Amino acid sequence: MRYEVDGSEAYAPGALRMLCDNSLVTSAQSGVHQAYVELCLRHREMVFRTVQRIVRNQEDVEDVLQDSWMRGFTHIRGFDGRSAFSTWMTRIACNSALMMLRKRRSVHECSLDEYLEPNYPRFPETQEPAQNPEERYLAREEQLLVRRAIRRLPPRLRLVVELRQSQDGTIGEVASAAGISVAATKSRLLRAKMALRRPLQHL
Repeated sequence: MRYEVDGSEAYAPGALRMLCDNSLVTSAQSGVHQAYVELCLRHREMVFRTVQRIVRNQEDVEDVLQDSWMRGFTHIRGFDGRSAFSTWMTRIACNSALMMLRKRRSVHECSLDEYLEPNYPRFPETQEPAQNPEERYLAREEQLLVRRAIRRLPPRLRLVVELRQSQDGTIGEVASAAGISVAATKSRLLRAKMALRRPLQHL
């Protein structure tokens, strides 16, 4: 049951639970804050588990969730329905979690090879900084080039690469965090590998 409060649309208590996600999204996009809250409550556990697999720290999980809900609320009008709301929200949460990890880590280890078949050409891994200042500078430059190359990947490829780099879990855990199948995850990781060959071939 819907009614108006001070000229704004509102719902009777409990009525929102009867609505599907698409209806709730439509209402949230029209300014019904209750609808967005219901969406968050409905999908909180799934998003929570996804974030927990990435950051693995309870306090950080709560911070990421808070940031994710705020980002979702800010951008809900831009949600076009091409994916499920849960998938869209999970991607926002993954990005927020990855941003937190990047801020938290002073050194980012870069390797795209450990999860691919051994027959594929391998990129050199960034080595531990040497005592020699010149070697230390070159190592930092290599890390920067790798990060820049990853940021230029299409969003779908970049997400699985960053998820894979951010955690020590299996391909299945990366697939779960990204909301796609294991087969799709392997395919995207391989496509990312091939896409990164040219910009990183001189390393």
